[in-house]
Amino acid sequence: MNLVIQAKSDIPIYEQLFDQIAAQIVTGELPAHACLPSIRVVAGELGCSVITIKKAWEQLEAKGFIYTRAGKGCFVSEHPSQAAADRRLSLAAERLKTELPYYASLGIARAELVDLIDDLYPNLTSNE
Repeated sequence: MNLVIQAKSDIPIYEQLFDQIAAQIVTGELPAHACLPSIRVVAGELGCSVITIKKAWEQLEAKGFIYTRAGKGCFVSEHPSQAAADRRLSLAAERLKTELPYYASLGIARAELVDLIDDLYPNLTSNE
């Protein structure tokens, strides 16, 4: 599991963790039934509060990404391939719903935003 925290981000750390782990789950990077590191271990590695990590884990469990076995830890939930694809798009739609009003407030037209995405996206990923 690869986690990177941006301390100067406006996004709370627990949301950054949720976003990164959820993405790793829906892309298959974290396979079904894989055991997540303990909250204390992650808190120590990232230099964060245990409460912050616990909040991220609770959010992941509430959204069905992970499940807990008492005394055993937290594990990645199983997602059939179509469900994983649907979940991936759902996560993207949730994020877009929160960010699109910002672009609209700047007066950026839909076509301009699409052009901007077309220009910037290839620099982020090679999944095209």
